[in-house]
Amino acid sequence: MDIELAQCFIAVDDTDKALTFYRDALGLEVRNDVGWEGMRWVTLGAPSQNVEVVLEPPLADPGASEADRRAAAELLAKGMLRGVNFRTDDVDATFEKIRSAGGEVLQEPMDQPYGVRDCAFRDPAGNMIRFNSARRK
Repeated sequence: MDIELAQCFIAVDDTDKALTFYRDALGLEVRNDVGWEGMRWVTLGAPSQNVEVVLEPPLADPGASEADRRAAAELLAKGMLRGVNFRTDDVDATFEKIRSAGGEVLQEPMDQPYGVRDCAFRDPAGNMIRFNSARRK
């Protein structure tokens, strides 16, 4: 039996702003853009992979209470919801590309003691997005 990751979900409060970041700044391709009952999901992915990133409302469950929706939106606004880690072959070039596209820098590229070189940005919704590659020798 073979199992592989298919999708990961990122909560966003403004799909158009998030789409601009993930598509234009990061270079992911749009694979699907679906609306249903006033909500919108956008699926993106790297051209070289089958794994998809799904941009969705903070609490996409249509049966969620209004209090739960507010709580999820507040956590998102504080940057408390988890983001995604991406791997790249050149963290420094990736960093410069995203920074020049207006990405909010959280951490400039640095070597980590656990064997990677990484950097971090905040997406328009407040999620932390990290990029790493093997450390240079």
